[in-house]
Amino acid sequence: MENWQKYISINSEIRSGKPCISGTRITVSDILSYLAAGMSMEEIIEDFPALDKEKIIATLSFAAYRDNITKIAFAS
Repeated sequence: MENWQKYISINSEIRSGKPCISGTRITVSDILSYLAAGMSMEEIIEDFPALDKEKIIATLSFAAYRDNITKIAFAS
């Protein structure tokens, strides 16, 4: 998904500036944790009606984008 910016926002006043689904206090990290724990998209949507499949996919796209721009320096 190229347009994750439509669904993800960062506001220092909300959840200490963590990336969230726009218009909610649900963080990208929350959603990734639910997926990592084995919850399906349908289960997450059932628990959080403000979400839909497109917003969860935007979360994954945002995480991939952040991972792609993150560089780790290793001590030699």
